[in-house]
Amino acid sequence: MTTEFENPNFETLLSAAQINARVKELGTQITIDYAGREPILIGILKGACVFLSDLMREVNLKVSLEFMAVSSYGKAQKSSGEVRIIKDLDVAVEGKDLIVVEDIVDTGLTLSYLLANLQSRGANSVKLVSLLDKPEPRIVKELKIDYCGFQVPNKFVVGYGLDAAERYRNLPFIAIVKNPALA
Repeated sequence: MTTEFENPNFETLLSAAQINARVKELGTQITIDYAGREPILIGILKGACVFLSDLMREVNLKVSLEFMAVSSYGKAQKSSGEVRIIKDLDVAVEGKDLIVVEDIVDTGLTLSYLLANLQSRGANSVKLVSLLDKPEPRIVKELKIDYCGFQVPNKFVVGYGLDAAERYRNLPFIAIVKNPALA
């Protein structure tokens, strides 16, 4: 029996060791950049939960944690361009330093809306950390990823929080799905 971790439809793109090393580097850089401050880490559900969990343990500061869920896809596989906040923050962010934690940036439509929305709430600063950057399908060219884990090709990827129909989030690595129809 083939298990999820040995799925022949996957080609490992980033190993667990590569991811762990890069998350440590990102945590160290955030610790340096935010010394003396108490940023709020905002995890974007559901995909960023694994990355957020590992990243926050590498940030050696007083941090607080919030979650948001946003959608521009609905039930489709392609973005509608209309962004909806499905789960909003539980706290006011006026005067706070915010770090939005995302699993992957592709078109940039959802994140550019979200970052502008958070800035409009009077945040002191709003920065973006993304584990993956997939620049090829980018529509919002001016979107700045302040802390980027890895740049990846324009392929369908799963694992380490990224899913295919809610499956494969538990993979400890990131894989390219060779045949998306079989995912």
